[in-house]
Amino acid sequence: MDRRNIVSREAWLVARKQLLAEEKALSRQRDAVSAQRRELPWVKLDKDYVLAGPDGPARLADLFAGRSQLIVYHFMFDPSWEDGCKSCSFIADNFVGGLVHLAARDVAFAVVSRAPLAKLEAFRRRMGWDFRWYSALDSDFNHDFHVSFRPEELAGGVEYNFTPGTKFPVSEAPGLSVFVRDGDDIFHTYSTYARGLDLLIGTYNYLDLTPGGRGEDGLAYAMAWVRLHDRYDPAT
Repeated sequence: MDRRNIVSREAWLVARKQLLAEEKALSRQRDAVSAQRRELPWVKLDKDYVLAGPDGPARLADLFAGRSQLIVYHFMFDPSWEDGCKSCSFIADNFVGGLVHLAARDVAFAVVSRAPLAKLEAFRRRMGWDFRWYSALDSDFNHDFHVSFRPEELAGGVEYNFTPGTKFPVSEAPGLSVFVRDGDDIFHTYSTYARGLDLLIGTYNYLDLTPGGRGEDGLAYAMAWVRLHDRYDPAT
């Protein structure tokens, strides 16, 4: 790594305080955007989605597990793939430890993919994850939330990240959706895709604090360096 400008402690402190002012402004802006997010209108779902889960068929309502709010991570896993997406796996590695705290705040969490349940369960065990994972193989759920694409859609351009006509290279895309349950009614309150998922990646937040940063400049794509966590060189 190239060495930066080397200065005295006093000069460093001046630069650090200048950056601190920018960081505080960013925090205030993030708080303001989060408040706007909470004020988004809701859309009542008009479908009763049924997914395949480890305990049998599960309605979307069942994923709330008695809570009023639900976060669903849309994990890229095409039925024909042997492994789940490595970038989604990178994100999923950051779920560990946080789920008990979400539950304490009336928020349920689940992961949904289109691969058959047996593949999902085998991959989950291999990765050592303990979150609930459901298959949308026989459901419109992934298609309706624009994270799975049929061949004709790929040929003509898909709707992804709220942009119709997007050229997308594969049949699956990452995303996250939020729902609220009020009695028998379920409402969609929020979805985010692409770089909107960055906030979920604790590893990125740590890397952003270092001089080397994410080290992704010059790569074929941002996460080209990422591997499934059992496929890194042991020397690393």
